[in-house]
Amino acid sequence: MLKSSAPTLSPKIQMYHSQLLKWAKVINLVSPTTLIDSERRHFQDSLQLLSLIPKETKILMDIGSGAGFPGMVIAVERPEIEVHLVESDTKKCSFLSTISRETSTPVVIHNARVEAVDKIGGLIPDVITARALASLTELLKLAQPWWSVNKNLMLIFPKGIKAEEEILEAQKFYQFQLKIVPSITDEKARILILTSVDKA
Repeated sequence: MLKSSAPTLSPKIQMYHSQLLKWAKVINLVSPTTLIDSERRHFQDSLQLLSLIPKETKILMDIGSGAGFPGMVIAVERPEIEVHLVESDTKKCSFLSTISRETSTPVVIHNARVEAVDKIGGLIPDVITARALASLTELLKLAQPWWSVNKNLMLIFPKGIKAEEEILEAQKFYQFQLKIVPSITDEKARILILTSVDKA
């Protein structure tokens, strides 16, 4: 049922998918167990965020991009947005650079840890995304350099079965407006949309 509601992949995303399968034979880009169902697990899972990103978004930053989920997928489908991908693994950055070139999708790749990026050019995003990177509490800590200067910042974090548990833990340290959206690719997963973040 979940698969039937998902749209067909665009030609550029299909190209991206092919490159993922090719590179994954050599580099550990994603968990090997997810490759058999990579269209749903990675691409459709990332594509469902498109409708949640405000139309007026100018700059989006994806932290801990890995193989580009969801940041690179968003960049391919929303070329009008300036997308910054933050990834500390050099090999994964090489993969992201290849996808950027092969799909003619401009992105800014930061081969660095998230903690170092706030030092780069005074970057102030409108939206920050992260998938399978850290707990909600840790993500809010990592994003503090941006939500502390941009009160309109939107944070979009896909989460798994422990979403509610992570929310309760994060509320001990931070206050925020929260919207919870069910995932279309996993009935146990949720997408957390946070705004108005501040320390508790």
